[in-house]
Amino acid sequence: MLLLIFLSSGLFLGWSLGANDAANIFGSAVGSKMIHFRKAAIIASIFVVLGAVFQGRGTADTLSSLGAVDALAGGFTVSLCAALTVFWMTRYAIPVSTSQAIVGAIIGWSMFAGLPTNYTVLTKIVSTWISGPILGMIFAAGLFLLLRWFLRRTKIHVIKLDSYIRISLIVVGAFGAYSLGANNIANVMGVFINTAPDIILNFGFFSLDGVQLLFLLGGLAIALGIFTYSERVMHTVGNGILSLSPEAAIVVVLSQALVLFIFSSSALSGFIMSVGLPAIPLVPVSSTQVVVGSVVGIGLVKGAREIKSKALGEIAAGWVVTPLAAGFLTYIALFFVQNVFKLPVFSGTINKPALQLNTGATPSGFATEINMILPAILAMSALAIIILIFLIFRQQKLRLKTENELLQQQNNYYQAQKTLSGMEVTAVHLENSLLNQKLETKRREYINIALNISSQREFLQSVAAKVEEIKEIEDRNHQQELLNELSLVVKQKMNFSNETEELYAKIELIHKDFRQKLTVSFPAFTEQEKRLAVLLRLNFSSKEIASLMGISPKSAEIARYRLRKKLNLKQGESLTQFIHNL
Repeated sequence: MLLLIFLSSGLFLGWSLGANDAANIFGSAVGSKMIHFRKAAIIASIFVVLGAVFQGRGTADTLSSLGAVDALAGGFTVSLCAALTVFWMTRYAIPVSTSQAIVGAIIGWSMFAGLPTNYTVLTKIVSTWISGPILGMIFAAGLFLLLRWFLRRTKIHVIKLDSYIRISLIVVGAFGAYSLGANNIANVMGVFINTAPDIILNFGFFSLDGVQLLFLLGGLAIALGIFTYSERVMHTVGNGILSLSPEAAIVVVLSQALVLFIFSSSALSGFIMSVGLPAIPLVPVSSTQVVVGSVVGIGLVKGAREIKSKALGEIAAGWVVTPLAAGFLTYIALFFVQNVFKLPVFSGTINKPALQLNTGATPSGFATEINMILPAILAMSALAIIILIFLIFRQQKLRLKTENELLQQQNNYYQAQKTLSGMEVTAVHLENSLLNQKLETKRREYINIALNISSQREFLQSVAAKVEEIKEIEDRNHQQELLNELSLVVKQKMNFSNETEELYAKIELIHKDFRQKLTVSFPAFTEQEKRLAVLLRLNFSSKEIASLMGISPKSAEIARYRLRKKLNLKQGESLTQFIHNL
């Protein structure tokens, strides 16, 4: 029971991770409205638990070597402070990393315990805060260019493309959730590995040891955080930095999933070592930094002007504040847990001289330790005060701006209400007029269709009657002469000049902007050449173009050749592709 009480802070951290880092899996998909939030939450929850249980040990061992928290009270405090830091950032809808929070908290614990920090492990972890976004940026840029090239070559119909994208987002999102659980469960339960129960549960197909049971609890806590609090941050990631298309959403999810998988796969690291290359460090990667780097990579490909630098700056500030705030909060909390609640936060805490708060002689070692710790406390306190003042002033500025905007909106609403009645009357009259015009247009269109059908029926009846007359004539020469006359009449009727002009009028109305662009870019084009370009843009074949323009297929090919010459296209360049790209 006591173990579960101490684990509650780790479960709270898992809840915070799910509330914040689920945005790195499905934030792009939910932000682009390709997947509903509830469906994304179900998929992410299932696969994040699987990844945590079956592939989370490697990164957890690395994190525990940064600072071996060897007391339940210490692990409880470290996890609680990291969770509070992440929760505080999440309240402001700023996507931060639980990796940064837990690393800052562990360093705070090491400083309080007077234990040296493993700077080799710390360097590996911090290096991923730099290499992770860079890898995500590279993967995203390359995958986005590859996907864009593939879509241009295949020319998939828009309805099929939409369904393919939705399926791809689900598959890639499941892979991303699995990688998140495998890589980031160390942040949730890594500090409790040393106190895991020594048991093994056999389920037949698989078995779970004590550490995996801890990971299972942490995975379930992450799933709870996904369902209860992650929707706001999903929209921040999906739309706060760069408005993403569905294709870009797939690239973002896949690139960050690949980066997380690389830094959590023991099999991949072992394979790299087997070929004589340095092993890939199995460290908890900041999934937030990776996904933001991926979004920035796509933004650079699409044009740096599309990146919303203000939102990016706020997220970067959160990355700097998070480990500092977590470390400072952990240091202060450990002091209270040790001295107020009298709980050991590390091995030998009860007998540590730093706990001797009673009056009397102080050992020289304690005085030396106080001289070393007090400057650190003062520096961290000053930094915390500066950050707090900055956030207070910033919050006040945002509040005043929001109040001014609200007053302006209320004033605009009042002014709009004064003129609403007249505008409504005018709108009703205008709507009635437009409806009458539409009805009249439709009525004329239906009358024309009916007249055309009647005319075609009468013509065909006359042709049928004429054929019957010709069949009864015995004179072959006279019969042939009448057949030639009838053939000429039919060919004249097949002109369809009115229908063709009506079709052209509708096509040109739909592609009005394209015709204007042709007029501006190529003023020497004739009307016939503009029509040919519009038909080519609609992917009409030469035979179809010949039929619509009333010319032979050979003449249509010649017209295409002359159009290529006017456009100065080189041999091998596609005329249709060139017109599509205009």
